[in-house]
Amino acid sequence: MVNEYMPRWAGKTICHEAQMDSTNEEAKRAGNAGAEAGTVFWADVQTAGKGRRGRSWYSEAANNLYFTILLRPQVTPDKASMLTLVMAHAVAGAVRELTGLEAQIKWPNDIVVAGKKICGILCEMKLDGTRLDYCVAGVGVNVGNQEFSEDIRDKATSLEEQLGSKIDREGLLQAILGRFERGYEEFLRCEDLSFLREEYNGWLVNQNRQVRVLEPQGQYEGVAKGITPTGELLVECIDGQVQKVYAGEVSVRGLYGYV
Repeated sequence: MVNEYMPRWAGKTICHEAQMDSTNEEAKRAGNAGAEAGTVFWADVQTAGKGRRGRSWYSEAANNLYFTILLRPQVTPDKASMLTLVMAHAVAGAVRELTGLEAQIKWPNDIVVAGKKICGILCEMKLDGTRLDYCVAGVGVNVGNQEFSEDIRDKATSLEEQLGSKIDREGLLQAILGRFERGYEEFLRCEDLSFLREEYNGWLVNQNRQVRVLEPQGQYEGVAKGITPTGELLVECIDGQVQKVYAGEVSVRGLYGYV
């Protein structure tokens, strides 16, 4: 299929290396050195890839896609977390467009195909006092067929495994960047997610399913009812009250081993 969203400034400069410790760390070093917004850092292999909450990210296969884009949005720091959802929407849309696979989003930062994870997203920011200096949005997509470790074999898959044919990594990168660029510009214009909320909720694997929310103060269960315009997950509890989930672990019944 043809990419309908060719980027203009996102990825205008791409630093592509065979190996990096972490594309996010490379982007942060460049951000500290004054690199231009929109610069993309792409590695065939990461030696120290990472996910949310300090977890390591399995990133040895050189036929996958690992990249980070450096951003300097003129928004308050509390709004920067919405960029994770903007990127998730871009990745899911690009996968759907290029492969025809029904990619879904597991709030807030996983992309799921056939009930298994194919992508994780990690956004980080640097503050200059109370001002946002820069953000980095890192993406790791399982593209090629590979042997997953035993602990994630039942939870992870790849695009080529699901599609049964080869995928051009550079074409996928351009498709993601093009969609992200458009979404990012809309986000800056309205400073919320109202422009993508309906489609995002339509792709949300959590939607109308029982979820378990794990927060520092405890855990509870309910039914996910989509996201708010500012990206929080709405969860309707057994007593009928609706909670807004700002952060934390959200498990979906029937997904990733939660039964």
